[in-house]
Order: sequence, then C-alpha cells, then structure tokens
Amino acid sequence: MDDEEIVKGDKLILRGLKLHGFHGVKPEERKLGQKFLVDVDAWLDLREAGKSDNLADSVSYTDIYRIVRDIVEGPPQNLLESVAHLIATTTLTRFPQISAVRVKVGKPHVAVQGPVDYLGVEILRYRKSDVQ
Repeated sequence: MDDEEIVKGDKLILRGLKLHGFHGVKPEERKLGQKFLVDVDAWLDLREAGKSDNLADSVSYTDIYRIVRDIVEGPPQNLLESVAHLIATTTLTRFPQISAVRVKVGKPHVAVQGPVDYLGVEILRYRKSDVQ
C-alpha cells in the first residue's frame, strides 16, 4: 500500500487532543510535566459501517482516544518520536481492521526564542509485520 492509496482512503480523524504528560529529556519536563497536543488519522474501510450504521463495523473514536491518553499520561518517554510510535503501533495491534495510522505529537510550551504554536513530530505507520 503506497501513500497515495492511503491518503485517498476512508479514515477516522481525532484532532486536537490535549493531554498532560511527563515526556522529555530535561529533568524539569520529567518533574513538572507539560501539555501535549495529539492528532491521529486511522485508515480503514468504512463502507460497511456507512451501510449498516453499526459501530461494530467500525472502530470507536473513544477507543483510539483511550490509547492516546494512556500513552501520553503513562510512563515517560525521552522523545516525542517514541510517544508517537507507541500510539501508532498500539493502535495497529489492537485494531486489525486499521491499515495505517498517522500520529502527530506536539509540545506547545518549548524553550525556543520566538513565538511558536508547537514543535513536534508526525509519523505514518502501515500494517506490515516489520512495522511492529
């Protein structure tokens, strides 16, 4: 499956999740914590859900939200890359009907000289045996 095919497919969208966590390499990040912003796109075929109007034919947004919450509010990671990777691989593992997931994790409060909305990472993971 290539990027073109994924971008054109059906997906679940979670935007602007704001959670408090203790990720980072600096001692103050680990002690005080900070707010993290997370967006998730999860690609899966939603045709049957559209026809049946039955949640059993889809994946609940709240289930994906819980994965994000548990990881962001869970054990600290040094890097945002690790946080994003854990969210992506956990989502793919728990929901076999999801073919790919894009995760964006941002830190809005960073020590840089100048105004920023946030700094962060975005990853895209596919359902392949070498991904997980």
